[in-house]
Amino acid sequence: MKYPLLKTELPGPRASKLISTDHEFVSPSYTRVHDLVVEKAKGVWVHDVDGNIFLDFTAGIAVCATGHCHPEVVKVIKEQADRLLHMSGTDFYYTPQIALAEKLSSLVPGGHPMKVYFGNSGAEAVEAAFKVARWHTRRELNIAFYGAFHGRTMGALSLTASKTIQKSHYHPFVPGITHIPYAYCYRCPYNLFYPDCGLECVNWVEESLFRTTIPPEEVAAIFVEPIQGEGGYIVPPPDFHSKLSKIARKYGILYVADEVQSGMGRTGRVFAMEHFDVVPDVIALAKGIASGLPLGAMMASAEIMDWKAGSHASTFGGNPVSCQAALATIKLLEQSLMSNASAQGEYLISGLRKMQKEYECMGDVRGMGLMVGVELVKDRETKERANELRNSIIIKAFHKGLLLLGCGENSIRLCPGLTVKSEEIDVCLSIIDEVLRDVAW
Repeated sequence: MKYPLLKTELPGPRASKLISTDHEFVSPSYTRVHDLVVEKAKGVWVHDVDGNIFLDFTAGIAVCATGHCHPEVVKVIKEQADRLLHMSGTDFYYTPQIALAEKLSSLVPGGHPMKVYFGNSGAEAVEAAFKVARWHTRRELNIAFYGAFHGRTMGALSLTASKTIQKSHYHPFVPGITHIPYAYCYRCPYNLFYPDCGLECVNWVEESLFRTTIPPEEVAAIFVEPIQGEGGYIVPPPDFHSKLSKIARKYGILYVADEVQSGMGRTGRVFAMEHFDVVPDVIALAKGIASGLPLGAMMASAEIMDWKAGSHASTFGGNPVSCQAALATIKLLEQSLMSNASAQGEYLISGLRKMQKEYECMGDVRGMGLMVGVELVKDRETKERANELRNSIIIKAFHKGLLLLGCGENSIRLCPGLTVKSEEIDVCLSIIDEVLRDVAW
């Protein structure tokens, strides 16, 4: 069985020098979690510039869906780079973009043909959804959720309500956005319990919000993550989206699914919303769509995507190399990786829940497929958030050769490449157990 291999102290000498140069020349706005300077990576294994080898359960923030540098993805990238790097899909046509749009449309359940707008990132996909919703409905108000993260450009950031640092000193934002509580059952804002609550978080929208504060006929869209990502890897109840989407359709409000982190096979389905039997009006995709190359996509029906030429565009969006990488990614997802995500996700969650019985600080273990979160608490009864403990676990795991990231205020996210094997999950669980024995007693 392969294990992490640490040859130097962390950071090593070469990494330390490069980090010092980074601090001199690179924007300090980036959130650097680890003192890690990556040299190369393959599958779920990352090598730094000093020869240290890490087990990666971050996949570049859930981006490298097919693992790092999958040979079939690398192959099509090289072939396409020899043919055409750029021609701008804004002003010209080219085959990879057309083929990818057709393929993405075919993946949407229910046989509803979709048109696709291509950008370069999740934020751009959300911005496009934001604009097309206003264009199509001619309405100016929108609804989003506390805990949501939709991106850092101004429109996407206006929809975001994850951390105050993300918004500090950037006011004013796009007006007309109302944030409401997500279906966060572990910390229900109404102090109720599912299913006895009757989904009060959804009922409240129609019974209180629309009655007292927001005229529903003026709302363009509800922006929602099928599973909240940055907010804490929060999985809502099975009927949350179906009930909320019915209310949206009752008032002609578009249901926009931000699948940037949850989509492209991560939960064992192409779209996480498939688990909830809901076909959104608009879908935003990025991260895992092209196995590490920059690409974002916004999908909507022809009826909704009725904007005119020049209404919205992107110079680099739908780049031919990225599109070929996306087509190869989808092929691999369909062949085996989505089924592997389901199987290995169950294995990972099962292992974490066994561990949860031993460690009081593991307040909640949740997830779908390989989108798994562990919420850390100081006390299971009070559910007091263990923010510092979470941060300590992530850093100590790094020094044992395991790469993890946080989400929410006090949760750890585990989102390895969908190629991950049971033996690699065993290594991950073993290291987490070692760390918890160090910090949790």
